[in-house]
Amino acid sequence: MIYRYFPSAEEVAQAVVETAFVQPSQAGWVHIALSGGSTPRLLFELLAQEPLRSAVDWSRVHLYWVDERCVPPTDADSNYGMTEATLLRHVPIPPDQVHRIAGEKLPEREAKDYSWLVGSELPFDGAFPVFDIVLLGLGEDGHTSSIFPHQMELLTKEEPYAVGISPKGQPRIAMTGPTILAAKRILFHTTGEKKAPILQHIVEKAPEAESYPATYIFRHREDVELYTDVALSTH
Repeated sequence: MIYRYFPSAEEVAQAVVETAFVQPSQAGWVHIALSGGSTPRLLFELLAQEPLRSAVDWSRVHLYWVDERCVPPTDADSNYGMTEATLLRHVPIPPDQVHRIAGEKLPEREAKDYSWLVGSELPFDGAFPVFDIVLLGLGEDGHTSSIFPHQMELLTKEEPYAVGISPKGQPRIAMTGPTILAAKRILFHTTGEKKAPILQHIVEKAPEAESYPATYIFRHREDVELYTDVALSTH
């Protein structure tokens, strides 16, 4: 784990924007997988405003989603809908470079279709499509990419995307473990003191951490980058 601490959620978001959007787009084409939930909202709002809006070369950015709730894009639960409202309608990204997960379609069918889309757009490492950057969040139960503790098998499922089910029974389309791990860079964007116990368990390799899907990602890539405002004891 590469631990990158910042004193506030705003500074965390600013650092993620610089690392995931500004610097890569200025260097060349960049394929980024976004997460949903509440944490990325601040990041998207910063990206939609100057000076960061103009610092990104949007003509070189392709956007994908790590996961999506199986709802229409107009639904309040839609990850794409939140991103569209806070970011996409405010920046000059070419529409054909925005690759949304169609949450309104049958989950199993869309998992297959999106796996095919990603496979047609990205290079392969021999087995899995390779994103330049995967931005992950962390749930209070240790889930990431809509892979929940009761579905740990999605961490090793070979298809790039599969159907996950939230504890409340909501179906979701989720990037699976091997495709996350195949990315050139993996960034966890995690803020708020509610996440502190989970992060500390992961850092300390506590027994509780073994039930967190996020732990699997941290254990299998030493260069996973954690961007957070949570002060951790790393020794």
